[in-house]
Amino acid sequence: MPKGSADAPRSDVLQGTLDLMVLKTLDALGPMHGYGIAQRIQQVSGDILYLNQGTLYPALLRLEQKGWIDAAWGASENNRRARFYALTRAGRRRLADERSHWQSLAEAIARVMEMAP
Repeated sequence: MPKGSADAPRSDVLQGTLDLMVLKTLDALGPMHGYGIAQRIQQVSGDILYLNQGTLYPALLRLEQKGWIDAAWGASENNRRARFYALTRAGRRRLADERSHWQSLAEAIARVMEMAP
């Protein structure tokens, strides 16, 4: 199905959810470049979530400005210059807080969705 068609599956992600997924990815896998983060989220989601550069890189900048991730230049697997992102101590604390909040929110949404018609 073409993107944007009425029947296309939606994969829009709320900003806070994107932040949580990025923090969790860095927590689980250690420092990564942006493309690797996007690929991993797409892979783990079963190709449901696709993060384009216009979505991911502003999120990475926002997380860096909040002090939840650090960034440093390095060489990627194919020897290209890339910016690598790593979770900070403050980012780990934020991940724990947000994960708990997100789980509560997801449970509440699930209850609403299970209401009988």
